[in-house]
Amino acid sequence: MRRIRVIRGWQDLQPDDRGASLAMGSFDGVHRGHQRVIALAAKAAGELGVPLGVITFDPHPRVYFRPDEPLFRLMKPDQQARALEALGVDILHVLPLNAELAEMTDREFATQVLHEGLGARHVAVGFDNSFGKGRTGSPETMAAYGRELGFGVSVAEPAADGSGDKFSSTAVREALRAGRPEDAAQILGRPFAVEGAVQRGRQLGRRLGFPTANVALADYVTPRFGVYATRSRLPDGREIPGVANIGVNPTVEGFTDALLEVWLQDFDEDIYDQIIETDLVAFLRPEEKFESLEIMAAQVMRDAQAARDLLTPEFG
Repeated sequence: MRRIRVIRGWQDLQPDDRGASLAMGSFDGVHRGHQRVIALAAKAAGELGVPLGVITFDPHPRVYFRPDEPLFRLMKPDQQARALEALGVDILHVLPLNAELAEMTDREFATQVLHEGLGARHVAVGFDNSFGKGRTGSPETMAAYGRELGFGVSVAEPAADGSGDKFSSTAVREALRAGRPEDAAQILGRPFAVEGAVQRGRQLGRRLGFPTANVALADYVTPRFGVYATRSRLPDGREIPGVANIGVNPTVEGFTDALLEVWLQDFDEDIYDQIIETDLVAFLRPEEKFESLEIMAAQVMRDAQAARDLLTPEFG
């Protein structure tokens, strides 16, 4: 599989980095609705014989325009790039969302960024896409600019589950905050995963018999605090089943920031400072405060067995 090229900015690009069929959006999560937009761009790319590209923004528009809202990201940039690469995307155009871009009218964006900067041959957008200062641009205005400037436009219809609920990043976040990772996975098309460097902690878990790999939640949406059956990927590609707590570990004093603390089952290697990615497979129970470390340790062992039983069909 070809490696995706990540290009920041839209000005003074090399010829090979222009002229793609582009899917445009924030694509946080690259969920099944996003995949429908990308599929339209891929269809046009094949018909035109041009690369398949995706346009996204950094920071996410919600962070730029509403910085005080709770953390909400569903994936880090590297995770997003890998998900797009798996869909056959050749170029990821990351547009820095700054004052210059934020002040552009929809016409200026279409003309200066899409046409002159990126040399777009085709632009695919979602049914509810908006662009330009004040979000005045719409799929209809994009189509009009395409006719004027010489690029094709396609619009993806809403994608929904069997009950008619639309696939959306908001629905993924709601499912995670409610402790329903299976519902989040249904919308995403894969499990929600936390990626980060394994931190050095107090090694309390190791002393109690369950050494954990601790990863900061950083800018991720905060899932419901509690215990999860998990699947973790190591840098060498191995996948390890496990059980994890997400929260502040109220039994132990001194924790203030939420952490993912995952016990990798049948695994005893030094992975401090390594980047791991952990899928939340199933919610087992809410986080709770125990009367003693011994009671907590006994419950962790029961949790580990519950996770093992749930994951056995996959890992054996």
